[in-house]
Amino acid sequence: MFQAIIAEDSKPIQRNLRALLAASGLPVEVAAAAANGEEALELCRRLPVDILITDIRMPKMDGLTLIDEAKKTHPGLKAVLVSGYNDFEYTRRALNLQVCDYLLKPVVPGELIEVMRRVVDRLQEERAADRSSVLDGIIDPAASVSPPLDTSILEEPQRLWVLRRQLFTSPTVRWDPVSIRSALAGAWGDDRVGVYPTRRDGEILILSRASIGEPSPPAPELLEILKRVLSELGLEASVAYSPKPAEPRQIPDQYPKLSRHLQERLTLGRPVVLDLSQPLQPAQPQGENIERLCNVYTEMIRRLQKDRFLLQLAGQLSAWKEAALPAAGLERFVMRLAGAFEGALPQAAEGGGRNVLEQAGRLLGRPSYGDFCSGLLALAGECFDELQASNRKSGSELFQKIDEHLRTNLYAQVTMNDLALKFHVSPSYISRIMKRYSQRTFVHHYLDLKIHEAKRLMEVHPQMFIKDISDALCFHDQHYFSKVFKEFAGCSPSEYRSAIRPTV
Repeated sequence: MFQAIIAEDSKPIQRNLRALLAASGLPVEVAAAAANGEEALELCRRLPVDILITDIRMPKMDGLTLIDEAKKTHPGLKAVLVSGYNDFEYTRRALNLQVCDYLLKPVVPGELIEVMRRVVDRLQEERAADRSSVLDGIIDPAASVSPPLDTSILEEPQRLWVLRRQLFTSPTVRWDPVSIRSALAGAWGDDRVGVYPTRRDGEILILSRASIGEPSPPAPELLEILKRVLSELGLEASVAYSPKPAEPRQIPDQYPKLSRHLQERLTLGRPVVLDLSQPLQPAQPQGENIERLCNVYTEMIRRLQKDRFLLQLAGQLSAWKEAALPAAGLERFVMRLAGAFEGALPQAAEGGGRNVLEQAGRLLGRPSYGDFCSGLLALAGECFDELQASNRKSGSELFQKIDEHLRTNLYAQVTMNDLALKFHVSPSYISRIMKRYSQRTFVHHYLDLKIHEAKRLMEVHPQMFIKDISDALCFHDQHYFSKVFKEFAGCSPSEYRSAIRPTV
């Protein structure tokens, strides 16, 4: 049934239009009538309206202005102008302003019915198109639906029920729309129940007809029947529903609210039931705690603290099982860790290497929490092994670059801070790399290179003074140079010069 508002300052014409529409047999119901444009506009803003029948000339607001303003609230509104003969040309021009049709006064019954039939046909065509697209973006296009989407199911108001398979429960063969619809249709006594898998994994949308005049919220036994059906099918699922019937066009707005509230309140424990007509308890605030934990574990990844990471993670997962952590918090934590590993692993920027995010996402679909925990710990261990192997390789390459840089800067004074700035790493990391690959500290390695260069200079340039060699190699103190030389060469510079054969 389409709702119409009549805007006409003449009471007799108002009554005539009402009577003609009531006797027309068309699916049009007059929801209200107004004697001026401002009153009609207020009605349009307050009431659902599909058709506006308005005179052109009215007090306070003319018909064309009324149509323009009313379409801001109801973009799909169909407008029919009623005008006298003197306004005929003006009315025809108004058709360019998206006026659907027009009638001349006095209104002839046959002409009214013909005009309204065209308006109704157009509305029905648009509604059919709207119904076919109302579930676009909600239903998973890759999944089978039950029944195959029949747009006639969306001709009436619907109640929405969102089911979400409980995290870490086995996705049994009965978790499918065909089984659930078959059981619900019999239990609810309604063969027009629609059961559709959504784009979110493990979630199903149920549409059930809401008959006109049926009390709201629905009888408690409806929910109890649904819970019993799920139990008989061996399904552990949380439910969010709205007792207030929704017009088909409201479904794209109402479904995301149900799905979001359910997602925020799912826990690792028992299933939840949410009635959106009742005040909801605020979702447990987990964002700050999860963020803090993510930062702690990310730092352990950066420092390659594998054993500490795995030990603390095992304890954290065990504690969460007892505390019934919200599922959304766990998912956020897991994906943050996966992102930290993937960013740290080699070739991540080029799209190569291990796809940790994808693997972590699959873990959230494991059939039990214990299976999930063991899988996450194993994945983290594998990532650490790859990181450590990669770090050994990159450490060797860094040492080679540092050694080369030092050998080309023997006649300068290079510090660890200089190297840290050049190679974009911390001084402490350089210290560890030097110790690992040279078995000496940075200072000893650098001094050893300088003493080797001092020996070479004495062999190639026997005429050079010891002090000149000391100054060239940036010792700036001949006594200190002699002390270091003796420590590394086993003799003083003078003794070394005397021992080598002069170069001719």
